[in-house]
Amino acid sequence: QVQVVESGGGLVRPGGSLRLSCAASGRTFYAMAYFRQAPGKEREFVAAISWAGEYADSVKGRFTISRDNAKNTVFLQMNSLKPEDTAVYYCAARSGGLTSRRANDYTYWGQGTQVTVSS
Repeated sequence: QVQVVESGGGLVRPGGSLRLSCAASGRTFYAMAYFRQAPGKEREFVAAISWAGEYADSVKGRFTISRDNAKNTVFLQMNSLKPEDTAVYYCAARSGGLTSRRANDYTYWGQGTQVTVSS
């Protein structure tokens, strides 16, 4: 049975940092991504990784996605956080080695973790 489990969310002040973790079990995934959804907004792409990372323009230069293949785990390091980064962050995984910026292309999803950036 495939499971995708996120951790690491929380409350942080503007300019602060958080690190999210996403552990997949049940099979090996090469293409994994983070999406986020703020209240009243659609789910949006944040970052993805297969052999290299790619990022939404809104987080480029502030967020870094990385992976530990031995543990089938992906990390999202978030620096210089802004109030507009506040959202529920979801980890997603898909078969094959190609990433996508479309949520519908991902089959497996975690339960989400809340990130709140506020003073």
